[in-house]
Amino acid sequence: MSKEEDGEDEKKKGGGLMKIILLAVGGLVLLGAGFAGGFFMFGMNPPTPEQQVEEIIERKLKESGQIAAEAPAEGEAGAEGEGEAAADAGPTRKTKPTDVPETYLTSYYEFSGNFTTNLLNSRKFLQVGLGISTQYDESVITNVETHQLALRSEVLGIIGEFGEEDIQGKEGRDALAVRMRDAINAKLEELEGFGGVEAVHFTSFVLQ
Repeated sequence: MSKEEDGEDEKKKGGGLMKIILLAVGGLVLLGAGFAGGFFMFGMNPPTPEQQVEEIIERKLKESGQIAAEAPAEGEAGAEGEGEAAADAGPTRKTKPTDVPETYLTSYYEFSGNFTTNLLNSRKFLQVGLGISTQYDESVITNVETHQLALRSEVLGIIGEFGEEDIQGKEGRDALAVRMRDAINAKLEELEGFGGVEAVHFTSFVLQ
């Protein structure tokens, strides 16, 4: 064999050795990359080479459509969907139609001084402080002030129609207030053509 042939054989051997070294280095690089990826995904317990091969095969089969991808569990999907829907919708309230009654402004007027007179068939006197209320306009209050003397006379006359037993308790006082209201309205209608007093209120109530 000539020297040239020996040189060519040595080159071929050197080239073959270089390929083997490159393949080994490449395998180590791939193995290191797989180990690093497994360490990143699975922490301190990386998958074995067999597990990595199975995962690669399964992923390829899923990508090619030969096996179906795993669907999320029904409970998890439902809970996630309901949670997203609730977050998007926000809290809701149920409403129902209601009829709101029309309301009016109530005006008050208090008579000056007290009303004092004796009771029916009794030696005792009743002394009361009195006020009225109305939901009509100011003309009612104006009429009450204008005819205060006539109205005081009507109130004293009503008190004189009640006996001591008649004014006992809340029911007795309420009955007296109603009679006073009716008498005041009747007098105002006589004098002005309109009453408008809706309630009589006691600011003081003393039996002596």
